[in-house]
Amino acid sequence: MSTLNWLVDGPSTPSERWERAGYLVELGDHIAAARELEPLYADDPGNAAVALLLARAYYHSAQLGRAEATLRALVADVPSDGYAHLLLGRTLQRRSRHDEAAPHLRLAAALGEATAD
Repeated sequence: MSTLNWLVDGPSTPSERWERAGYLVELGDHIAAARELEPLYADDPGNAAVALLLARAYYHSAQLGRAEATLRALVADVPSDGYAHLLLGRTLQRRSRHDEAAPHLRLAAALGEATAD
């Protein structure tokens, strides 16, 4: 598939969807990125990279409930992912659930992720 078709018609393979989603995140079109990633996540919910990028897309498009659910599943599967804990903590903060956010932010800091406000 040519690049022009990929941009106009959309991707057709999972790897093309992944590539397009990354491109959309870089452009700041987080809603469109989430639409590309949702089928990939549904097909392979254990794929940590897809889950994290989807959670980031949800977070940046203010779909905080979806971000939280995706991140909770991710930290359950990969508890050593400091960035997932950081993003979950930030998501909970944005939902005004600061007490719930604190342990995730502390764990993110312990795992080497910056947590400065």
